[in-house]
Amino acid sequence: MLNHAEIDNLKNWIESINEFNSTPEFGTTRVLFTPVEIQSREYIKAEMKKLNLNVHEDAIGNIYAVLEGRNPQLEPVWTGSHIDSVLNAGMFDGVVGVVGGLEALRLIMQLEVRPERSIVLIVYTSEEPTRFGLSCLGSRAMAGRLTKEDMHQLLDKDGNTLAGVLDSLGYSRNGFERLAVARGSVYGAVELHIEQNGVLDKEGLPVGIVKAICAPTNYMVEVQGCQSHAGGTSMTARRDAYMAACELALSLEKLARESLSEYTTVTVGWVDVVPNAVNVIPGTVRFSIDIRDVDFQSKNILIGRLEEEVGRIESVRNVKIRMILQNHDIPMKCDEGIIKTIENVCLSQGIDYRRMISGAYHDSLFVGEFAPVAMIFVPSKKGISHSPDEWTDYEDIAVGVDILANTLLTMANTIEGSANA
Repeated sequence: MLNHAEIDNLKNWIESINEFNSTPEFGTTRVLFTPVEIQSREYIKAEMKKLNLNVHEDAIGNIYAVLEGRNPQLEPVWTGSHIDSVLNAGMFDGVVGVVGGLEALRLIMQLEVRPERSIVLIVYTSEEPTRFGLSCLGSRAMAGRLTKEDMHQLLDKDGNTLAGVLDSLGYSRNGFERLAVARGSVYGAVELHIEQNGVLDKEGLPVGIVKAICAPTNYMVEVQGCQSHAGGTSMTARRDAYMAACELALSLEKLARESLSEYTTVTVGWVDVVPNAVNVIPGTVRFSIDIRDVDFQSKNILIGRLEEEVGRIESVRNVKIRMILQNHDIPMKCDEGIIKTIENVCLSQGIDYRRMISGAYHDSLFVGEFAPVAMIFVPSKKGISHSPDEWTDYEDIAVGVDILANTLLTMANTIEGSANA
């Protein structure tokens, strides 16, 4: 029988990691491979080593902490999340899954007998797209969806390539060819995370069990019209890039509201208007599009209809619209076997739960391409995340860690279905 998670441990780890922060006056900012992010990596590796875990990193900076099982030849069980952040965020996103995994391993290590399988806690590199514009760099590389050539193409705002940054930090010597994980080499993976929505908080439930993870499709869009005088150009003579962009954005919203999928979202989150002057009709507008869906076919249908809208708006408004695809990821259905294991743990501890969809994507989206995955959610107050107001009670986190620890232990002691059993 496992002991309960220690709230003080969780609080100390979360608040200590939050000290590595480049915007302490306004939320939490910890961008990939900046000084504060590197310092947070060193801190968490030191805490892993205090528990006598075997710690190493790979060629893209994923951190692994291994609790070796009695039969390490069996496929391991994974858990973990990320410690990087968006700009001016909160201190719980991703971090809860890392320190929660650390506390779960501590609880399991208190048992007299080690589990059959090894359990691996992973800090995935850059789940957020904040620095290089592409999400889930570490887990994407594990899934074989980030090539060495891609690393030379991904640029930050200062023109640094991902490959160059990795090389400057010494990660390149770890061997890029060893990054991809073979299907079947991981028994299963469970990620603990804050919900980032208000469902659990509104319903007063302590736990959500994720049944599917939405996947993003991202575009950068450029609308080319004709820059001209705000007063001197009649309404009929205009080729207004901004109004065309607005019409396309509203068409996108309408398509999402009409979607028959169980869960669809669309967002225009970044806009650049040129020349951005009060008395000038914009000649160029660039903006981002984020499309997410729990069903890949539904998402493709929406994208097809969006492309039809692009053609219509170009014709009606006499503008040119270019849509540059950045990524087109596939939604992930969570593993029913792991879901049932989590449910059994909840039932055995008298913990209420509900199955739910994750509208936010996570590293589990890509881990699921080579291993069975599931996720455990704990409540976010008022559903707020990616904000300084993000908050999850430590007591709620501890409940999630108890469920995680017991789930990992059950999986690690299950040898049925193993290729090596």
